[in-house]
Amino acid sequence: MVPNGFQHINGLGNFPSDWQVKSADCVTTKITKGTTPPKSEIVQDSNIPFLRVNNLSFNGRLNSSSEMLFVSSDAHEGFLARSIAYPDDILMNIVGPPLGKISMLDKQYDSYNMNQAIVIYRTSPEHIDKYYFLKFLTSELAQQWLQSRSKKTSGQQNLTIQLCKELPVPVPPLPEQRKIAKILSTWDKAISTTERLIDNSKQQKKALMQQLLTGKKRLLDDSGKPSEGQWEEFHLEEICSVNPKKPAKPSDGLVSFVPMDAVSEDTKLIRHEVKQYDEVSKGFTSFVNQDCLVAKITPCFENGKGAYVDNLRSGIGFGSTEFHVLRAREGNCTKFIYYITQTREFRVKGEMNMQGSAGQRRVTTDYLKLFKVNIPPTLVEQQKIAAVLTNADKEIELLEQQLADLKQENKALMQQLLTGKRRVKIDDKEVA
Repeated sequence: MVPNGFQHINGLGNFPSDWQVKSADCVTTKITKGTTPPKSEIVQDSNIPFLRVNNLSFNGRLNSSSEMLFVSSDAHEGFLARSIAYPDDILMNIVGPPLGKISMLDKQYDSYNMNQAIVIYRTSPEHIDKYYFLKFLTSELAQQWLQSRSKKTSGQQNLTIQLCKELPVPVPPLPEQRKIAKILSTWDKAISTTERLIDNSKQQKKALMQQLLTGKKRLLDDSGKPSEGQWEEFHLEEICSVNPKKPAKPSDGLVSFVPMDAVSEDTKLIRHEVKQYDEVSKGFTSFVNQDCLVAKITPCFENGKGAYVDNLRSGIGFGSTEFHVLRAREGNCTKFIYYITQTREFRVKGEMNMQGSAGQRRVTTDYLKLFKVNIPPTLVEQQKIAAVLTNADKEIELLEQQLADLKQENKALMQQLLTGKRRVKIDDKEVA
């Protein structure tokens, strides 16, 4: 049932009757894909980026953290001339998974080129606002239409140029397009600002870990003076038990079960499942509250996957055998030990000493036991260092939750604005 004042677009849904519906081909001046040149044409002394899928992102901008290749001017102006792109062109990957990486080119370079896995959209300004089209292309509306029609073979998804051209686009009057794009760009800026705050906070935490976990920076003691006493070197097994025996069965027989994919790379156990002790006590790794988990295998170990364990039912948990368990001995703080396992030094040395064949290399129990660490002379200083780093983690978690909320609200707003369920007001200046 189509509501009054609305029209139905097959595959997209209902849109206001006063909006036009045009194919992407009708609101653009160019839609084409790139080509891959010979390796000899990929050169260092050029200012013409040659973009691949990894250079695109899901946020409408190029991925600044991804390595960028450059192509020779001869190739760019020769057999690659068909796929020359310019600032304000919109690129989308047509080979996945995942599909849906979309980026508008900025003015950092005068021109660009790309491989055959990327399509170029060059908008026609008299028909559509480029930012409105960018937002529509990134929306679930457009992506579901495209992906539901993609060809899926051998684990790959592919979009044809013809599909990219046939994509139906709801087209409000230009002033309304611009107003929609302006509103959504405000949310984009808030999201980008929060992402930068998270990145900055993570960098600050790394610097803080480097100072606090090496003793270069000493915290104040209870009297307000810098902590004193020399840090001492120990083998890890001297300050904690490595893979201790499983705990006794709790009175109610229920424990937490933590699958490997429920352990994140940023200190948290994401999900607990309640299981019977007898069901999981054989064949699974056991741990208790205030233990530390460290991944055994590459690349999980290299990426820092692990957690400080808390909030377990009955205080007892079982999970993947691909984790080592560290439990502080008396006079030591497990959370301090946990932060040591998150340092780059710990990860690099562990990676260098992995055993086994490629793809199945592991950090052994014997290696962990003999790993040398420097620790403060008192439990109190360990606990204070752990508390400072825990607070840094909490600040990051708060920002990440704010980011998740912003993205969810932005997603809902996009759905309303791009379908006309919420109309924007246009004043005379915007019409002019």
